[in-house]
Amino acid sequence: MQLSARNQLKGTVTNVTTAAVMAEVVVDIGGQEVVAAITRGSAETLELTAGDDVTVVIKATEVILGKN
Repeated sequence: MQLSARNQLKGTVTNVTTAAVMAEVVVDIGGQEVVAAITRGSAETLELTAGDDVTVVIKATEVILGKN
């Protein structure tokens, strides 16, 4: 599937924590972590578990950069 979003990062799921309505998914992107909050239903539909290869797609109107 092709998407119009340009910010697509390939990574590996390291942890999935589910609650009543939401799920927190932690993805390792080359040693950096990205945390996504998605619905529990979406996590279950995707059958997300630690070790899964995923693509994180970031589509936002605002991106904040910091310089070290």
